[in-house]
Amino acid sequence: FTTLHPNLGVVKAGDLDFVLADIPGLIEGAHEGAGIGDRFLGHVERCEVLLHLIDANSEDLLKDYKVIRGELDAYGGELSEKEELIAISKCDSITEEISEERAAELSEQLGKEVIALSAVSGYNLERTLLRLGSTVRTNRAKAKEAKKEKTRQEIKSIKNTMSKVDIPFEIIVAGDTIGFE
Repeated sequence: FTTLHPNLGVVKAGDLDFVLADIPGLIEGAHEGAGIGDRFLGHVERCEVLLHLIDANSEDLLKDYKVIRGELDAYGGELSEKEELIAISKCDSITEEISEERAAELSEQLGKEVIALSAVSGYNLERTLLRLGSTVRTNRAKAKEAKKEKTRQEIKSIKNTMSKVDIPFEIIVAGDTIGFE
């Protein structure tokens, strides 16, 4: 693995900026403390989407994918439920044709899209970042709507409670705070 410490960077994908975190790779047994990747799994829980990179030179892409998914499942929390984009990386080290064949094969095995990419040559990098950005935008919109729904439910609860008392009141919403007078 080349990443020994997490690295953060701001990505501009289309008209959206988001933070991308490069986390040290996980190895089998990481959820039990093997390797160094487990030290950062708690931080990964805050990520909106995972970009799961698998080395294009791997002898068994499916096995490598399943090992990491198993570690995410074993770690617990919400990691195993996070949306993910799957990519085989380092495709500059093999031909474009072989990269696409390997990505298609893994995609068929998983029943999910798999992108072949290379950070060195830039192959499919913009496509990948735009897909990540699209997912981030969608997740942010869902979170915003969920927050609005929570506020609506809290207002409904306050109205229900206050309707049992014969006192006039007005509900006030200020940012994240709901009150009444």
